[in-house]
This record gives sequence, structure tokens and C-alpha cells, in this order.
Amino acid sequence: MNRRRILATTGAVLAGGALAVGGAATYAGLAPDSTQTVVRQVNVTGAEQASDNTGLSVSDIYRNSNKGVVEITVTSEGQQTPFGGQQAQQALGSGFVYDDQGHIITNDHVVDGATSITVRFWSGKTYSASLVGSDPSTDLAVIKVDAPASVLDPLALADSSNVAVGDPVVAIGSPFGLENTVTSGIVSALHRSMTSPNNFSIDDSIQTDAAINHGNSGGPLLNGSGQVIGVNSQIESDSGGNDGVGFAIPSNTVKTIVSELISTGKAEHAYLGVSVETTASGAVRVGEIRSGTPAETAGLQAGDTILTVDGTKVSSADQLTSIIGSKAPGDTVTITYSRGGQTQSVQVKLASRPE
Repeated sequence: MNRRRILATTGAVLAGGALAVGGAATYAGLAPDSTQTVVRQVNVTGAEQASDNTGLSVSDIYRNSNKGVVEITVTSEGQQTPFGGQQAQQALGSGFVYDDQGHIITNDHVVDGATSITVRFWSGKTYSASLVGSDPSTDLAVIKVDAPASVLDPLALADSSNVAVGDPVVAIGSPFGLENTVTSGIVSALHRSMTSPNNFSIDDSIQTDAAINHGNSGGPLLNGSGQVIGVNSQIESDSGGNDGVGFAIPSNTVKTIVSELISTGKAEHAYLGVSVETTASGAVRVGEIRSGTPAETAGLQAGDTILTVDGTKVSSADQLTSIIGSKAPGDTVTITYSRGGQTQSVQVKLASRPE
């Protein structure tokens, strides 16, 4: 069975954690799936936009971007010892400088449970960091260092909607604690869906064959212009090492979430509260209604077929996820659905996604 693995490196022997992959109904960011991680390709209508690449060499990209990439060491409380108390554990990950204020982007799973965070720059200088905010739903986190401007070399975020399959990419990070490692490849696919640490889906993820391994978590995936198109987060692997299938959180998601984390320390996501699946005929059928959710309040039931949201036809579970994800908590949407051959419409006031 394939294994979907997050990429933080944990402990002295550099062993990483894993999340199992299996096929199942899609919970699609509407309600969390506690057991399955599903890789999905979303069909996108219309032609893809041209990519933002200027054809720099890998060496050029590394030379221009390397100073903005950092290694992150996280200390957290470990398991109970036989003599009482807890033994501290250390984990390694990657990140990159976001601005000249000292904000650094990484993965939520890199800093989760941290009691202390240390950031090592390309020069070997290290600084203590504090957690600004994290969002398990998108596996993103922002930390901050108090470092002089001469140390900070922010990387620019690209528009990930302009990324095309086949585009060259470069990954920089600290796989297995080997800092300042660069690998290269291409964009293998677009619009993949990853499962986040709290079991919601991360949509429009970028698949790449650039070699990324444990310790690459939180590091940048760069385009041919040296701009960040994604944050490396997971791999698909039987062996636990790189099998040429890696996934990155798209930079457009990063832009939105990071601005919220810096502003308020948290990110808000709209929540409907249903599990759904796409049937063989292309219908979106409700599988479960979560108790106390907007869907239950509005009277939706298991077995309903969702037809439209605010007049937009819904033809897949992933499309429904995208529509709900584009809304804000407190927004009201009109959902048209079919039940027992009868078409009905209901207004639903969306809530905030539970942690």
C-alpha cells in the first residue's frame, strides 16, 4: 500500500511519521475524514494559463534563492521516561523568509507541539523563533525571528494559477538534516488534493517529481524564475523515501493564509458540515450530516444530491469543496438539491471550520 508521508524529520535517528493512504468517500473540506487520505485529480475546464518562467538555470535559482531558505529545529515534549518526567524530542524541517520583518513560512506539522523553535540561516547563524500562528487545515505556519535585515532575504510568492504541467521546478531545504540541499524536476500534475493534519483537504496542490524527503517540510518549491509556487509538504511513497511523487501547497493558498496568520494569529475557513461523494454519474451525493452543523440546521439529509450552490452547477465533490472554501464564515449560500425526485432550495449560513 502506498504511504502518504509528511516531511518533517524527527528524532536523533531521523525517522519520519506517516499517514496511510486509502480510497474512500470525499469529505472535501466540508467535514473532516478521520481515516482516509485521498489523492484526487480535479478536472479543470478551459485552457491552462501560460507559466511564469524565465528559464534560469538551477544554479542561478539556487544562487538567487538559497539565502532565503532556512533550517528549522523544533524541540517538543516527548514520551514519559521510566523514571518519571518527559524526554525532549527534536524535529527538523525547512522554511523560507517571507518579509523583512522576520516572518518565516513553514508547515504546521513542523512546529506542532513546539516548546522551542530555532532557525538556522545559510550563513550558519541561528536565532530563536516564536510562533506567530498556524493553520492545520492548510498545514501552514508562520514563525518570527528577531534578526537584522542583513540576514533576511525574503523570497517572492508567484501566482500559482499560472503554473503549468511540465514547468521546471527547484526545491531547496534540509532533507534528513542536510541543510541547503537543492533538487530539481518538473510540475508533474496540478489540482491534486492532500489531506491536512486535521483531516480536511488542501485543494489545488502541486505534484512534482523533484526529490523531496523528510526534512524538506516547509521548504519552497520554486519556478524557473526563482519565485515560490508552493510549500513542500508531503510525499507518496512505499519506501518512506523519495519515489518521485511529492506535493506542495500552492502559493495562492499560502498568500491568503499567511496574511491572516500574521494579522490575527489564526485562519478562518467556512464550514458546511457534510461528507459528500461523487457518484459514477457525476452527481454529488451527501453521505453524512454532522451534528450541530449548518447543514443539519438547514435540513439537509444523507442521500440528498447537491445540484447547485448560489446558482453554480456542482458536478464533483472537489468542486463543492472549492466553492465552500471560497466563502467566509458567516456567509449565506443558497443550495439547491434533489431529494426523492423533488428539487428544493435552502439558504445555509456557513460556520467556522472546527479545529
